[in-house]
Amino acid sequence: MAEALVKSEFISREEPAGIRPFTLLRRPTARTGLVAWLTTVDHKKIGVMYGFFAIVFFLLGGVEALLIRTQLIVPNNHFLSAHFYSELFTMHGTTMIFLAVMPLNAAFFNLLVPLQIGARDVAFPRLNAFSLWVFVAGAVILNVGWFLKAGAPAAGWFGYAPLTSKAYTPDISADLWTVGLQVLGVSSIVASLNFITTIINLRAPGMTMMRVPVFCWMALVTSFLLILALPSIAIALLEVIFDRHFGTSFFEVSNGGQPILWQHLFWIFGHPEVYILILPPMGYVSEILPTFARKPLFGYPIVVFSGAMIGFIGFGVWSHHMFTTGMGTVATSAFALATMAIAVPTGVKIFNWIGTLWGGHLRIRTPMLFALGFIWMFMMGGFSGIMHSAAPADSQQHNSYFVVAHFHYVLIGGATFALLAAIHYWFPKFSGRLVDEFWGKVSFWIIFVGFNATFFPMHFLGLNGMPRRTWTYDANMGWSEGNLVATLGAYLLGVGIVIYFATVVWSCFKGEPAGSDPWDARTLEWSIPSPPPEYNFAVTPTVHARDAWWYEKHHGEEIAREQAIHAREEAAHGGIHMPDQSWYPLFAAVGLLIAGLGFANYSLPVSLAGLGVLLAGVYLWALESPGGYHVHPEGSAAAASGHAKH
Repeated sequence: MAEALVKSEFISREEPAGIRPFTLLRRPTARTGLVAWLTTVDHKKIGVMYGFFAIVFFLLGGVEALLIRTQLIVPNNHFLSAHFYSELFTMHGTTMIFLAVMPLNAAFFNLLVPLQIGARDVAFPRLNAFSLWVFVAGAVILNVGWFLKAGAPAAGWFGYAPLTSKAYTPDISADLWTVGLQVLGVSSIVASLNFITTIINLRAPGMTMMRVPVFCWMALVTSFLLILALPSIAIALLEVIFDRHFGTSFFEVSNGGQPILWQHLFWIFGHPEVYILILPPMGYVSEILPTFARKPLFGYPIVVFSGAMIGFIGFGVWSHHMFTTGMGTVATSAFALATMAIAVPTGVKIFNWIGTLWGGHLRIRTPMLFALGFIWMFMMGGFSGIMHSAAPADSQQHNSYFVVAHFHYVLIGGATFALLAAIHYWFPKFSGRLVDEFWGKVSFWIIFVGFNATFFPMHFLGLNGMPRRTWTYDANMGWSEGNLVATLGAYLLGVGIVIYFATVVWSCFKGEPAGSDPWDARTLEWSIPSPPPEYNFAVTPTVHARDAWWYEKHHGEEIAREQAIHAREEAAHGGIHMPDQSWYPLFAAVGLLIAGLGFANYSLPVSLAGLGVLLAGVYLWALESPGGYHVHPEGSAAAASGHAKH
């Protein structure tokens, strides 16, 4: 599409009759500046903010990890106190999972899903904004303890009972942790319902489910996983809250409670959570590899089906985290078999990615390097994971640094490598500039070497008996060399991450202009200008093939005729309808933040005040007239022609 044709536009704003909200919170119309960002319902701006907050917490979690590794660099070290070390350990895991990787995936859901399915926005734009601000509220609640006398929680990111009980954590740090996670769960469920509705209902004409890009399929499966898995941890956290606030005994043995109940409820969520974290990265890689191999994805239906099967089987393997709890031979055998079975659809995906590369005309650009690094590192983590399906081996490796090595190969070597590939790949679409290729490749190799130097020695440390969550160790344990190498590797990994994001920031201002399709890519987001206009598509696309944009580039005249018809139809209906901005999602989320902080601090008046703000925000939101405005891109029929000739 010729960019000049869609930059020239005029806007007609509807003024519907009805109940008007408070003058103080009248509907904002600012299109630039702080107010525009605080009140936006544009999925692209929401995605950018999700990404910004997630990267901030990713870097914070990295700093926490470096402090942990510094404590372990030499034996008998007292760089950190034992309690502060436990706080860092707890918050590092919580931050990386719930505040970094999950919201980074949510950022790409927001940025890409509507564009890839040919939609102009998500199904519920204001609910989308609400999910963002509720995520920010949960992140604040989780981290505010650092600035209070109570400090951060020190019970581990998994919060095993009875460590979260009043007896072992008498301060409010555990309350902040439980309430913060509950609030984050609200954000995730709201967002999941939104994306399920969007993918099922808002696809462009001709985009059947078997033409939906793999990333959108993985977003759909992940959204269902969140809706089905989050209630388990919500119930578990609620039981902790009741034990701490109201004196119940869900996990108190002396009054008939069972601490193992927490483990079951937590891991029923916790293992699907692994796939919630890894399925979207599998989608990124499934989009990147075909582009740089210059051929369609090999075995698309099987890749989609295997992703769905991973999600399904993932609900039946949780107790392989509990082989040492004495469940009995029948339960242990069943979960061991399920753990072996889930390797099959994962292996299918890997074979299909290799099939995509085989015989392709490979272009080794930075996104491709990170995608290839993902495949190798994820396979390494998978191999050690399969070892845990054997209960005797798992019993030896349980609670050791071998497990730390395993899940970091899956979640850093897997999820993080794929996320870094995705940032580099889609950055030109949303910034209009390319990331510097030389420094991108430099950062890849430093991250690759640093990552393996950090986590590969941990396999041997674990097999040599080093337990997880150990604060320090004696020199005669035989762990000194491995910990020294791991810590030096962590510093190198940190340097690589800093170079990567410094390069991204520099490229925002000084990067080479990208154009609309710098990679000669396949999917619809590359058919529109970079950065995309607020309405995404000047003319609603019609999809004729699985690789929709490749098809359009080779059938210009046919597409031009269709786009001209669609342009006339949309003009006859008044142009492109866009939703208005709103204060109420932010207003309601602030109420939830106040209520959460008040409840965690055992302050009934503050809790009720926050609840009142939340209810007022929701009530005014419901009364807010739908409004909206129409955008009329000039010459949209001509734009269709330019779109086809691109």
